[in-house]
Amino acid sequence: MRSIFPAMPLPPILAKRAFLDLLPDAICVVDEHGRFVFVSAACERIFGYTQDEMVGRAMIELVAPEDRARTLQAAADIMAGEHKLNFENSYVRKDGRRVHILWSARWWESDRLRIAVARDITERKRAEATQAALYALSEAAHAASDLPALCAHIRLIIDSLVPANNFFVATVDGDGVLSFPYSLDEHRAAPPHALCSEVVRTGQSQLRIAATPDACGWLAVPLKTEHRTTGALVLKSMPGETGYTDRDMALLHFVSTQVATAIKRMQLLAQLKRMAQFDELTGLPNRALLRDRLDTALSAARREHAYVGLLYLDLDRFKEVNDTLGHATGDLLLQETAQRLKRCVRDADTVARVGGDEFVVLLPGIPQPEDALVVARKIRSALGQPVALGGRHLTVLPSIGIAVYPDHGEDALALLEAADQAMYRAKHSGDDCRWAGTADEY
Repeated sequence: MRSIFPAMPLPPILAKRAFLDLLPDAICVVDEHGRFVFVSAACERIFGYTQDEMVGRAMIELVAPEDRARTLQAAADIMAGEHKLNFENSYVRKDGRRVHILWSARWWESDRLRIAVARDITERKRAEATQAALYALSEAAHAASDLPALCAHIRLIIDSLVPANNFFVATVDGDGVLSFPYSLDEHRAAPPHALCSEVVRTGQSQLRIAATPDACGWLAVPLKTEHRTTGALVLKSMPGETGYTDRDMALLHFVSTQVATAIKRMQLLAQLKRMAQFDELTGLPNRALLRDRLDTALSAARREHAYVGLLYLDLDRFKEVNDTLGHATGDLLLQETAQRLKRCVRDADTVARVGGDEFVVLLPGIPQPEDALVVARKIRSALGQPVALGGRHLTVLPSIGIAVYPDHGEDALALLEAADQAMYRAKHSGDDCRWAGTADEY
């Protein structure tokens, strides 16, 4: 059925400005030289410029630098007769913020004009980026090898949402001590301790806009898990850069919940790993980690035809210290012993506590077997110095058994057993040290 109303001729587009200004999408008309000749009222909301500021200006000047080349190519395609639908690019608003645009455009040959409809899809793109960031954070928490590596990955993820060239992660331990597992500043400035302390103390976000052109801006949000503030995320804008906004703060606050969970998981894994490999009282490697390092040292020694020394020692009369002065004093003695042992060896060596008052010193890659004896005598001298504990000065000497690869064992178990047996012979005979496989003392 045909309409009874006659078709109305389409009036000139510029004559309908009042009508076009009602549209939520922006209407832009650009001449063949690439300059705006007409923009609708929505342009001011989207781009931040008034209509008078845009008319006569080159369109490409407003396009984000990274999108200019492909935008010019798209314009050339349109002028060649191609209708462009759903072309996306980014513009820089008057206030410096980025806005994502979805364009549909065509060439009006009779008037030599490009006519385009621009839809602001910034919120959609932000939602998509945020969702992608949450997935990336979850993957990062599983893939990162340690907390600094995790924080570095987090910075890259956040930088896809909010500029993060200057980025700091602060965490608080169980004693309330603030530390920075990650700190990145373009000018190597000190981390913002005071700002982070305030965020942790109050549990509230902080947005500090630069008061002067040569000042920095700050955005800090708390890291919270289960209603507890465990740290802070901080961004800094440099002088002359676009400062952060309430919208940026809301976005970072949303992401921070996921970041806090990821950091907590990484800290828990690190804690579990440390518990599995290190002695809780002394902080020394435990038997499992010692065995792993001993296997590595023996493999290297076989390739390089080197020696590996192993000192097995325990403290004489340690039980007497526990019985007379208490276990707390005994623990302090063990901790002091651990520190003195570490000062007697190289960085490449390992001092481990393998149980009670028993310690093992691993000496990988020593040139001669006698080098193990040199270290044993150094340890004997260091541990022979009095230590003040429980109001008394104590001198507790060690009994030391020494074994060397390959003379006293070809594998880790044989070497450990040889050094252990030598230590027991030294203790029961009243000697200071003994070689494995011999009854001779030093």
